[in-house]
Amino acid sequence: MGNAAGEPGRGPSQGAGMILEINNIEVVYNKVVQVLRGLSLSVPRGQVVALLGSNGAGKSTTLKAVSGLLALEDGEMPKGQVHFDGATTARRGPHELVRSGLFHVMEGRHVFEDLTVEENLVAATYALTGRVAAKADFDLVYGYFPRLHERSRSLAGYLSGGEQQMLAIGRALIAQPKLMLLDEPSLGLSPVLVESIFGIIARINAEQGVSMLLVEQNASVALAIAHYGYIMETGKVVIDGTAEKLSADADVREFYLGTGAAGGHRSYRDLKHYKRRKRWLS
Repeated sequence: MGNAAGEPGRGPSQGAGMILEINNIEVVYNKVVQVLRGLSLSVPRGQVVALLGSNGAGKSTTLKAVSGLLALEDGEMPKGQVHFDGATTARRGPHELVRSGLFHVMEGRHVFEDLTVEENLVAATYALTGRVAAKADFDLVYGYFPRLHERSRSLAGYLSGGEQQMLAIGRALIAQPKLMLLDEPSLGLSPVLVESIFGIIARINAEQGVSMLLVEQNASVALAIAHYGYIMETGKVVIDGTAEKLSADADVREFYLGTGAAGGHRSYRDLKHYKRRKRWLS
């Protein structure tokens, strides 16, 4: 199957308009297990880019390579480069990247459970340099997530899963990010909550201009708000294109969105056939 934008992994036209550029990176854990294999992708400034694929494809590892968290899990990037906002991320610690405007909302929320909602937001303001967060910054978060305002005095550990996800995104927003990395924000949430949270993510992008790299297994909901998408298998990009083209592509619909041409449901059992078909059509 051809790539809607050219060769897999090239993505949208690169250059000054890119907030993030990942160029041919490899990632190895424990000096033995190679997870990413020559991965390249880019995120245009002000856009939402979806990174899709099954479990084990390397999506979360990609985000950790960007945010500088690989070393915490005995991972390293022996080849390739990552550029954020025009500068290399090499030799920059995670705290430096956060202060330069890159915020990673990790899978599993990772809120400070023993702090209140408001204290969690205050903690995120330490990512700011040169000024103290104003009331308007908190009002912005509460405007997107009124439920957090209602629970502002509650301990984060007593929030529901949906409320904790709101708080995780709210912490990122109050840190005034240029680029937000979102890892599986739909995980463990009901369909109604997923629709609500993804609607807010889309609004934050449109109204605040925050660029986003969104990792999701729920391809349908991710492509519904994304401008561009990449699909990964075994550590590399195999398909990429605009969200509209990926959503309309028959093979993507069949093997990643779960619906065939006639609307029937298909499973990943047929993935080997799909890979053979890609080789034939390439």
